[in-house]
Amino acid sequence: MISELARTTCAIGAVLACSLAASMASAPVFAGYNIWTGEYTFTRQELQQALDGRFPTQLRYAEIFDVTLSRPRLALDADGNRVVTQVDAQITNSLLKVAPINGTLALRSGLRYDPTARAVKLDNPSVEQVQVTGVPGQYSRQMNAVGSLVAQELLHDYPLHTFKPEELQINGKEIVPGPITVTSEGIAVKVETR
Repeated sequence: MISELARTTCAIGAVLACSLAASMASAPVFAGYNIWTGEYTFTRQELQQALDGRFPTQLRYAEIFDVTLSRPRLALDADGNRVVTQVDAQITNSLLKVAPINGTLALRSGLRYDPTARAVKLDNPSVEQVQVTGVPGQYSRQMNAVGSLVAQELLHDYPLHTFKPEELQINGKEIVPGPITVTSEGIAVKVETR
């Protein structure tokens, strides 16, 4: 009797395992989507690649300064639920024949989902830190202004990921991205069925 019960339990377990495997095989699989947590996840490397596409770039500030930005580096602030983008900056003055000013800018951004564009975007970037070498203190205000210009013109509403239409359909149901969480490894976007 006990062995018959054990065989029946094993058979039921095998049927359940096969059913689960079959249902998973028939469901569409999307890179970064976790069916167990209901989240899309994007790794630090994927996010870095999205930023790399925006650099190097050049901006002009106050018709005097030419700013060249390069080498973006992404840091993830899980505690603050923010991303930090650090870029190298080279600033030249077109009126004065002086050596270029070299430094780095660190910009802190939130994240938001834009339903019209179907994209996870940087939100409200602000200057966190400006570091320059060999520049007198009176120029720090201009450097912060350059950093604000970079934050608003270059990174405001910059899309880190744009969802394809098929990524917003799971088993024939429409899903909607919701809360976005920054982790130490990347970002997670919770999705809900509509």
